[in-house]
Amino acid sequence: MIVLDASCPQGTLVYARLLQEEISTWAGLTVSIGRGTFRKGDVLLKMNEALGDQHYTLEISEEGAFLCGGSLNALGWAVQTMRQIVRQSGGLLTQIVIDDEPDIKNRGFFFDITRGRVLSLETLKWLVDTMAFYKMNQLQLYVEHTYLFRDLTEVWRDDTPLTAEEILELDQYCYDRGIELVPSLSTFGHLYKLLRTKTFEPMCELPESTGDVFSFKDRMEHHTVNVSNPEVLPMIKHLIEEYMHLFRSDKFNICADETFDLGNGRSKALAKKKGTGSLYMEYIMELFRFLIENGKKPMFWGDIIAQYPEKYYLLPKQVVCLTWGYSATQSDWAVKVLHDAGAVQYLCPGACGWNTWVNAMSDSYENIRRMCSYGRQYGAVGILNTEWGDFGHINQPIFSIPGMIYGAVWCWGNNVPEYQELNRQISVLEFGDSSGKLLSFLGRVNAQNVFKWYYLVSIKEGVEKNIGRDKLSELFWKEDLTKIPECNQCIQEMKKELCIIGRSMDSKNRGILECIQFSLEATQIWNEVGLRLYSLQKGERPEDGMELASNLEKCLHSFQDLWRRVGKEAELARVSEVFYWYADVLREI
Repeated sequence: MIVLDASCPQGTLVYARLLQEEISTWAGLTVSIGRGTFRKGDVLLKMNEALGDQHYTLEISEEGAFLCGGSLNALGWAVQTMRQIVRQSGGLLTQIVIDDEPDIKNRGFFFDITRGRVLSLETLKWLVDTMAFYKMNQLQLYVEHTYLFRDLTEVWRDDTPLTAEEILELDQYCYDRGIELVPSLSTFGHLYKLLRTKTFEPMCELPESTGDVFSFKDRMEHHTVNVSNPEVLPMIKHLIEEYMHLFRSDKFNICADETFDLGNGRSKALAKKKGTGSLYMEYIMELFRFLIENGKKPMFWGDIIAQYPEKYYLLPKQVVCLTWGYSATQSDWAVKVLHDAGAVQYLCPGACGWNTWVNAMSDSYENIRRMCSYGRQYGAVGILNTEWGDFGHINQPIFSIPGMIYGAVWCWGNNVPEYQELNRQISVLEFGDSSGKLLSFLGRVNAQNVFKWYYLVSIKEGVEKNIGRDKLSELFWKEDLTKIPECNQCIQEMKKELCIIGRSMDSKNRGILECIQFSLEATQIWNEVGLRLYSLQKGERPEDGMELASNLEKCLHSFQDLWRRVGKEAELARVSEVFYWYADVLREI
């Protein structure tokens, strides 16, 4: 039996059932769950508060298995470790003693549900289950306009936002699995959709923000609130108040990053008088005071305050600074600057999936490795590993999982396998690939992508805005498009290789193969589109584009199907429009 000791609280049953299901699936054994006295051969779950709230022990011997945690969450992590052992060992378990706790207390994942995808509740629960399996304990979902605020019908009328009921259910689901769901709401910059409405356009820093055609690029670069407008703060506070009561977390992330337009439009005179840094500080200070008055610990992105470290002492002590950096060669500059200024920090690396069909996995591994090492060096209290959705969030959510796991592993301890070895382990444990080759294969896909999504979208939007030919030509030279034939030939070979790897995978894990096959196909087709347009740009006459246009539309049909399996409609139509536009261009050629 799986026996719950008398010391176990009611919530232990969730973990016991997870272990029960794991034993049934991977050992082929049916075990019941009980409470009370341990007998030889049982699995005992027990609490011992003397261990500390993140400390657990696990012992497997001839007598049975003994799992003990200093808190319910720690006991849950002992169960997750036991699940990992059962998944690899089946019904014959190795005798082992584990005494463990993490290096970094807060181990989070940040997922963008604004710039393209809004995941379904079912998919969000899958994300939570995966996080729990790797002993992570915090989730944030990035929201600009994708929550159904009761008074913002003009903002979400053409969208498919999350509802209050969905968030309440997700919050409970997270809590039951030892994960804190922290609200994250854009409140300063990056309010593209809100500030383009007729009602709220007067609150935008840049005037005349309504009426323009939607632009992925403009959304990333503009639409900051006008802090000189007295109606802005009450409106933002109203949104925060409505949203924060859906979460049991004592934290709230106001974001406040990349306020590019601040002081360049309607608040220009005020910025000239006070200084842009002072405008920024006054605004966030007011939001921080509001949150603290409501019993919340404020969080915010640290990219702007890193430019004004001398002002950091003004911030309340409860504030947590989210210091981000996503490069494979990321330096510790911002981390050190803010550490020296007295900031309490989470460090925020990236799973590196934005603007790609498949995440840049080696870059992600190296970026996370560096940022977690800086976290230990500068005493960060948490790691928040990010997955953004710039330009429509085209990568499949399952491709975010390796980067998520990299973050979980580096947070827990510093003795982490090298990139290829860790990929082998994840291939076996997470994706049921006995060959251990799947993730190393997946890590090679992105290298074949030459005509990249960022550039092809920028070209489309540049043409629509009548940007000069010379400017557009520069975009074609960002990458060496002459590599495309070689890369596409490599893709052909990789398709066969993937089929061979698939033979080694457990059948219930093979869903990822369809996502990878699609991504190879999409990469190959878009490379071919880039090559045709490159020929045209050089003054050559490219081959007939009719068949390629048709292939692009078939590719889109597959993409739409994969999208709808895991999420709501959200911005699928905007992503689809990019495909349509290029298909029409090819037919014109």
